[in-house]
Amino acid sequence: MKLKIIYALSFVALLIGFTAFKMDDDPFSQLLQKLDDYTTKYPQEKVHLHLDKPYYAIGDDIWFKAYVMNTKTSAPSNISKILYVELINEKDSLKKLVKLPLMSGITWGDFKLTDSLGEGNYRIRAYTNYMRNFGTEFFFDKTIKIGNSWANKVFTKTSYTYTKENAADKVNATIHFEDKNGIAYRENEVSYEIQLDYRTVTKGKVKTSLTGDATISFTNSQSFQNKSGKIIATITLDNKQKVIKSIPITATSNDVDVQFMPEGGTLIEELPQKIAIKATNSNGKGENVEGTIVDEAGAEVTAFSTAHLGMGNFVFNNQAGKTYTAKVKFKDGSEKSIKLPLAAKSGYAISLNNADTGRVVLKIMASADLVNGEELKVVAQHGGNVYYVSKAKMDKQVLVANIAKKSLPAGIVQFTLFSGSNQPIAERLVFINNKTDLIDLALNTGGVSASRKGKAAFAFDTSNEGKPVLGSFSVSVTNATKVAPDEDNETNILTSLLLTSDLIGYVEKPNYYFLKDDLQTQKELDNLMLTQGWRRFIWKNIINNIGPNITYKPEQSITISGTVTKGNKPVIGGKVMLMATKGTMYILDTVTNAEGKFVFDNLSFGDSTKFVVQARTKTERKFVDINLDVVPGQIVTKNKNGADIDINVNNTLMKYIKESDNYFNEMTRLGLLERTIKLEEVTITEKKNPAKNSSNLNGAGRADFVLTADQLSTCVTLSQCLQGRLPGVIFRGNIPYLMRSQNTPIQIIVDGMQMEADFLDNVVPSDVESIELLKSIGNTAIYGSQGSGGVIIITTKRGDGGRSYDRYAPGIVTLNPKGFSISREFYSPKYDAASTSSRADLRTTIYWNPQVVADATGKAKFEFYNADEPANYRVVIEGIDALGHLGRKVYTYEVK
Repeated sequence: MKLKIIYALSFVALLIGFTAFKMDDDPFSQLLQKLDDYTTKYPQEKVHLHLDKPYYAIGDDIWFKAYVMNTKTSAPSNISKILYVELINEKDSLKKLVKLPLMSGITWGDFKLTDSLGEGNYRIRAYTNYMRNFGTEFFFDKTIKIGNSWANKVFTKTSYTYTKENAADKVNATIHFEDKNGIAYRENEVSYEIQLDYRTVTKGKVKTSLTGDATISFTNSQSFQNKSGKIIATITLDNKQKVIKSIPITATSNDVDVQFMPEGGTLIEELPQKIAIKATNSNGKGENVEGTIVDEAGAEVTAFSTAHLGMGNFVFNNQAGKTYTAKVKFKDGSEKSIKLPLAAKSGYAISLNNADTGRVVLKIMASADLVNGEELKVVAQHGGNVYYVSKAKMDKQVLVANIAKKSLPAGIVQFTLFSGSNQPIAERLVFINNKTDLIDLALNTGGVSASRKGKAAFAFDTSNEGKPVLGSFSVSVTNATKVAPDEDNETNILTSLLLTSDLIGYVEKPNYYFLKDDLQTQKELDNLMLTQGWRRFIWKNIINNIGPNITYKPEQSITISGTVTKGNKPVIGGKVMLMATKGTMYILDTVTNAEGKFVFDNLSFGDSTKFVVQARTKTERKFVDINLDVVPGQIVTKNKNGADIDINVNNTLMKYIKESDNYFNEMTRLGLLERTIKLEEVTITEKKNPAKNSSNLNGAGRADFVLTADQLSTCVTLSQCLQGRLPGVIFRGNIPYLMRSQNTPIQIIVDGMQMEADFLDNVVPSDVESIELLKSIGNTAIYGSQGSGGVIIITTKRGDGGRSYDRYAPGIVTLNPKGFSISREFYSPKYDAASTSSRADLRTTIYWNPQVVADATGKAKFEFYNADEPANYRVVIEGIDALGHLGRKVYTYEVK
């Protein structure tokens, strides 16, 4: 793609001190070319999932459509042809994973919420294999609430209070226990365990009061670091049945963190600059504060306050030689003093005013000693494409330029100021709300019935700048009386692809910034830009020609590959055959290259398919070794949206899950309920293989000893964690040995890959899901001579997305790779003239269609039948066109 440079010459009438920038062979032009080359060579992807509902109940289906975009072209991505979507529980454990084929950047699928899951805060995470190279911060990652009433006898509601006890934070938790009908469990025994950051800090027993309340107290002695964790509470019912409840701990204090951030990154003496404020409470959400700035003599300089989600700004001129302190006042009346960042005596500052609807006002300021004619440059880029560049000689202290917003793309634009030696010295983000980059959706509702079980026929026209567009759209229709949306906190195609996908960290209430297009909202969105960290690339890496480490290649298809060796030497020209043994019927063959490598690509098969790979030498000798290439699954990282965790999920969703109960009861009466829901209460415990994702050739979990993540102590290195924990194993340094065989180190295998004996401490303990020790001959025999000194198999927190394979005989391996999940079709009943159904229709998702296509004339349509209840219905349409323009429309109507 050509550099999209807007030459400063076109704005010459608006420039004061700036001059036209001409692309030539000077070093700065070469730097801009490096940027284009870099982002063309390493384009990135971003993902949005359109979900049918904002929250769910056990027994529901989560329906979703995925949109994958190329950040360089802003169009649907063709970099990857495979998408991974995960459902992750509160324990950061992967519960479900689907692998879906992508076509022109779109795909769709679903999760069935079976009763083995239980209620709680879950995450839906989506990414391509290629996205893993650039960090999990840019994955689609959304926290959702899943309630459970159907198979649930015990409901809890928890409240926390915090006090200081010496230097430690003391937490008091009051847990109320009741049944589905709101009747309290009185004088029942409750045993509890408190875990903070996966480490048990206390255990105990209490009894519920006559009102069903249990009070639990614990202390976090590490007060310098706020902790999160959970209370595992086990209540014994009157019939001696025990029910376990996991209650999130989102904070251990009521402290508020306040940060002051100079616009552009650095505070400079004697220059008037914006100072942004961000105040965050211990739950991770913004909390409004107010206060004053005083100098070292205690004299008040200015006042400040935040107005929205703990963010705000004030203009401040740091006088030479002075230091300043912020006197912050919190909502509970307490106060705290915070030193402002120290100001540099000399430097440059960048200031942007984005309040005008038609232009961005750019201001460059310099300290008096730098008014020396040095030539500075300003670059505005988005996705690696340059939209504005100009240069200016610093012959006065302030230079100003106006940039037309119509020349900038929708989304986050990064302005960077470069010194005369082409080093980045200041940066500033702005959000551009450019309507020309969006799709206009004109909805025709003339065919929509307002009656129960009536037909709702919708049509809509799509256009961009007056021209029809060919696009792919998804449609969700919900009963908004039962499923009440939290509009401010919605995740949608605009918030995902224009805002949060380009910001690292948590963004609170992202859709708030898109609901209104007024000056106040624009100011609040600009405060977000001033306070939120963001990096898709670092300028210094481009300047120094440092590219990202590309470990994971873009997947164009499912591939099975590996190497054939004999006596540790590659087998050249070897014959390799791939046979499907379950799920499909086909046989493929190929030959190895000069390095003994083979590959079967362009494969497409379902998730239950099993394969046999057989290899021979050119002369049909079968005693060869086959080593398949294994791509380890993605580790489950900490939830960046932890502030969205609800400590009382069932209580919050009580109205909705009771409505779901009515639906499930009706389906049960009619014999239509899928048998994924248990009809009786059970103690909610998971019976599972402790090493279910293991590559153990004996079979996952078949070992002499197994350690799981929750049994690993908090320690710096894995060898420290395992000292004295593995029976019959001793350590010399960080290398493990069996006591009976102290001359041969234990073979280390991580996610199916053999590692050197001293590799153990390269594995981060918190990344480990399970550790299996094989030391008996019955378990080590399958590993041959490599297992003579024992085997330690380490499985990281990756779910079942990696491949495991078994060796049954020389030259033969079997494998069960992750195949494509089959996307189900949403069932929507028809109530036409021939329909005689009289059953109650109590659906909460009325209609879901992931593939509504607007044709070349921009026209699209869809239809469905209303359910059998009077309610307000909410229709949400999202989609993209071939050029990557985004569209969204929300419409509500009443069914009487």
